[in-house]
Amino acid sequence: MQVSVYLGHMGNVNSVITLEQLAQDFTSLFTRRVFRLEALDYYDAPNEREPLARFRAGEPVDPAWREPWKKLVTEVRKSGRIMERVHIVSEPVSEYTRFSLLHGYPASVEAGEDVRIISRAAAAASGLPTADYWLFDDDLLAMLVYETDGRIRIVRLYRDEDFLERAQRGRDKAMRFAVPLAQYVAEHKISNERTKAA
Repeated sequence: MQVSVYLGHMGNVNSVITLEQLAQDFTSLFTRRVFRLEALDYYDAPNEREPLARFRAGEPVDPAWREPWKKLVTEVRKSGRIMERVHIVSEPVSEYTRFSLLHGYPASVEAGEDVRIISRAAAAASGLPTADYWLFDDDLLAMLVYETDGRIRIVRLYRDEDFLERAQRGRDKAMRFAVPLAQYVAEHKISNERTKAA
């Protein structure tokens, strides 16, 4: 079953591609800025499965699994381009979200990506879209469509002007209302320790 997304009128789909195709062309799709909005509490990404399993078992997580993304971010930042990301999270945060906050995003921040976090309640109050997307500069939108188990199904590409404007407003609001990763982790006392069941 497909996870529903909302960003207003969907506009005209210019094309449908796979995540692999998006990844292959990623750095050539923008010249100035790329923004990612994440709205799920769990993603089933193949490269995360092993480190996530170690985290769940209470074992040390080897940071080497983040090196490919860290290298990409470093190269993008060296070229003078900006990378931004906001993750909308449910609270209390899930085990997967803790894993991301502690073992995924820090490498991105270290490499120069601006990663911010906002609670689902605050996102709703701020009128943020409940969608997963990449916005490349201001002229290409890649909507990520997921299954309910967190696996990506397809990527829809849009160049519809009204739709792009909605995505831009979503990006600007998200960056304004979300807080930097380190601040969120500190304020919510996120740690490797499991939360004890009540």
